[in-house]
Amino acid sequence: MSEKTADAGLADTVRGLITPIVAVEAGPVLLCLQAVQQHYGYVPEGAVAVVTDVCNVTRADVHGVFSYYSDLKKAPPPAISVRLCAAEACQAVGGRALAAAWREACEKDPGLAADTGIDEPVFCLGNCALGPAAMVDDKLVGCADVARLKAAVDAAREAAL
Repeated sequence: MSEKTADAGLADTVRGLITPIVAVEAGPVLLCLQAVQQHYGYVPEGAVAVVTDVCNVTRADVHGVFSYYSDLKKAPPPAISVRLCAAEACQAVGGRALAAAWREACEKDPGLAADTGIDEPVFCLGNCALGPAAMVDDKLVGCADVARLKAAVDAAREAAL
């Protein structure tokens, strides 16, 4: 498939996803970006131009919304997401050390890094009493350490099979 054909397919899909939103919502840029991300798992580069066109706003407007909301991603998500709590309560019980140890574990194991994307910080998982807390593939991990995170990643791999 040529690049132009792929771009046209993306544009058609994105247009189909967001046109109904624009028809009923005022100022729908965020809703449109969220719909695209829900469909693809991220917001592909070519989608921004379509959102700009369909919402009748500037590229700077779309970029401003896109860059403000940290949950909007411009790259495909990892197969298994690992989110380490970076809020104050978890930092007070070793959250920063856990993040450094997890990064080191991923550097030593390229397969682990490829599957998990290393770490995506999140601010408060509501599990402060069992900090440092983490979320591995939408499963909460309390009293997290590298061994528990690896076990949760292994469980997520098994579940995917």
